[in-house]
Amino acid sequence: MAVARKAAVKEFTYVWEGVDKKGKKLKGDMRAPGPQFVSAQLRRQGINPTKVKKQSTFGRSRKITEKDITMFTRQLATMMKSGVPLLQAFDIVARGHANPAVQKLLGDIRNDIAAGSSLAQAFAKHPLYFDQLYCNLINAAEQAGILDAILDRLATYKEKMLAIKGKIKSALFYPVAVIVVAFIITAVIMIYVIPAFKDLFQSFGADLPAPTLVVIAISDFFVNYWWAIFGGIFGGVWAFFYAWKRSTKMQDFMDRLFLKLPIFGPLIEKAAIARWARTLSTMFAAGVPLVDALESVAGAAGNRVFYLGTKRIQSEVATGTSLAVAMQNSELFPNMVIQMTQIGEESGSLDSMLGKVADYYEREVDEAVEALSSLMEPVIMVVLGVLIGGMVIAMYLPIFKMGQAV
Repeated sequence: MAVARKAAVKEFTYVWEGVDKKGKKLKGDMRAPGPQFVSAQLRRQGINPTKVKKQSTFGRSRKITEKDITMFTRQLATMMKSGVPLLQAFDIVARGHANPAVQKLLGDIRNDIAAGSSLAQAFAKHPLYFDQLYCNLINAAEQAGILDAILDRLATYKEKMLAIKGKIKSALFYPVAVIVVAFIITAVIMIYVIPAFKDLFQSFGADLPAPTLVVIAISDFFVNYWWAIFGGIFGGVWAFFYAWKRSTKMQDFMDRLFLKLPIFGPLIEKAAIARWARTLSTMFAAGVPLVDALESVAGAAGNRVFYLGTKRIQSEVATGTSLAVAMQNSELFPNMVIQMTQIGEESGSLDSMLGKVADYYEREVDEAVEALSSLMEPVIMVVLGVLIGGMVIAMYLPIFKMGQAV
């Protein structure tokens, strides 16, 4: 019971300044449950503390991103290949990083390793940044004595995954951003510009064309209920993402819907297959058993449909079914992927064949993103032209009508 209470003590980062026995001024930071603990630790080290202050979390560090972890993995792999000792490699990477949050994370991992933990165990204490796949690969590398090679493969894997995610986000960001901007511009026109035209037309005393009356009616609705429109939209978006994040049924529905979209569906499917194949190839090459590898691969595709399909594949493989047959039974993969997997199983080069599948679909994603970008630009321009141009024409129709009458 005493051990459990000790583990529950919350620690904070304290910034300290002090003077050693030779009168040299020193400063640094330390994780501790309180300032008294920091002072006691410094005195044991022969340092007389002059200032101990809790580090403010506001404005000092930013969130640790997947890009930070990818960069750290590449740097660690490079130094391990160069023969730099593990603890020294952590010190070098931590000092060279600009994000204090990353420095603290790497410092905590280094301290765990120095205390006797394995690298995989130290990473496993931070599941928010190092997932099961990452820890499994590091564990397999430590057992096989090929840590430098697996770190290099893991860094390459994370770089490719980051590139695929970036391409998908860039393909989706452009149309969403244009739609948001178009809505804001339309709202401004409806709330501020159209009412000015309305007052002008009322002074004419003439009948207005039907398109003009429709636009004025929409403008009146915006003016009277703008708070409900914006509140409903923002509230609906928040509720949608809240439900999507916490409900597995919502995730299943949305991921299935995404795969069926006419333009974006094939792109999302190709990206999921590329990530699936790349992950399994990386883990199998590291010596992770196929059934254990599929456990990590299930969540790597980034789609609930592929997650559930991989779970079914895993259960079939565990009962003796070949991977290619299990993949065919899932009805998720094209014939080319299944045939390449079958050839890999028969020739004993499954990791190589899956790597080639991943390379092929990553190129497909690149081409699809380029084609989608070139297609979306004219479509968006047409939509914006019809929307804004339609409002302008509707508001100028009465003026044209008066000009013809004169």
